Amino acid sequence: MCRIETRSGVPYGYYRKEVRVMIHVFFVRHAQPVSEWAEDRTRPLTEEGSRDAREVTRFFANRTIDAFYSSPYRRSYETISESAALAGREIITDERLRERQKGVNGNNQEMFRKRWADHDYHEEGGESLSMVRERNVAALRDILVANEREDRDMNIVIGTHATALSSILSHFDPDFGHDSFLRILNWMPYIIEVVFDRGSPVAHKEHFFIEKEYTGKYSGGKPGSR
Repeated sequence: MCRIETRSGVPYGYYRKEVRVMIHVFFVRHAQPVSEWAEDRTRPLTEEGSRDAREVTRFFANRTIDAFYSSPYRRSYETISESAALAGREIITDERLRERQKGVNGNNQEMFRKRWADHDYHEEGGESLSMVRERNVAALRDILVANEREDRDMNIVIGTHATALSSILSHFDPDFGHDSFLRILNWMPYIIEVVFDRGSPVAHKEHFFIEKEYTGKYSGGKPGSR
């Protein structure tokens, strides 16, 4: 817990301690999914992805986690489900945390560049980064408000996706762009901790990732999975 001292409203020579409580959000990008699975929402983890999810469980095993949230998509939920069970917590799903809706030929290097160059751009039937960011950041802000405490820091886990997570990170960091997105694209799973003070990020730390080669169908450019 971080503490600061202030003299505001206190006679000179006396100190009143004000507790500044932080919320630590651990964003967990899902482990490797079955890329050939047609339906995005129900796409499960591969056997290898399920094994890698146990590394996520080990990471959180000795940490006190106050709440678990997740995209409703199966691969994100499955990646943190064992961690939540071990902590004796239910996973709260939020539809706003889902991954970007993919349209026609929406996942290739050219489309990645176009979307990151113009956050309002989207292919037919797909979502723009602005659309994804608006709902994901709104969900995050509601989560932060719901977990505000006056007496101690809070630790929150959010199961997420590559584009959904990138849209959140780019909202708070204007330097997060196309290259930053490509950097984490094949990290499955990936854990980054962002510390929030009264709704604003004040620190972050990348804790863990496993790099995986994409094995499914991909429409041009270097392979990548969401």
